[in-house]
Amino acid sequence: MKSIHDIRKVENFHILLWLVKDLCWVSLSKELGVIMIVPTLAFAIYITWRNRFDKVELLHNLAICLWICANSVWMIGEFYFEDKTRGLATMFFIAGLICISYYYLLDELPRRIRNRKKT
Repeated sequence: MKSIHDIRKVENFHILLWLVKDLCWVSLSKELGVIMIVPTLAFAIYITWRNRFDKVELLHNLAICLWICANSVWMIGEFYFEDKTRGLATMFFIAGLICISYYYLLDELPRRIRNRKKT
């Protein structure tokens, strides 16, 4: 099994891919921007899969995958569809927010309340 340092290296490289994708977006490099979706999302899915046994990491990384999907749909919409994909992008953002909210509202918050009652 790989160590935390190995997955951290993958996460750091993933940040590079994500930045390149978004740089292509803001610089209007359509083809490269769309191409960069594939490795950026693939690494995010890989990181999520690797963290699937840790509920906290899983939910946060799943939210990141959804964020990248939203970001990508929005970018493609701006590039090719006269910015008419924001509705679909919004659904991906909301799905990511639901993942994070699930953890904080139904797991973390109740745990903190229980711990506070104990002290």
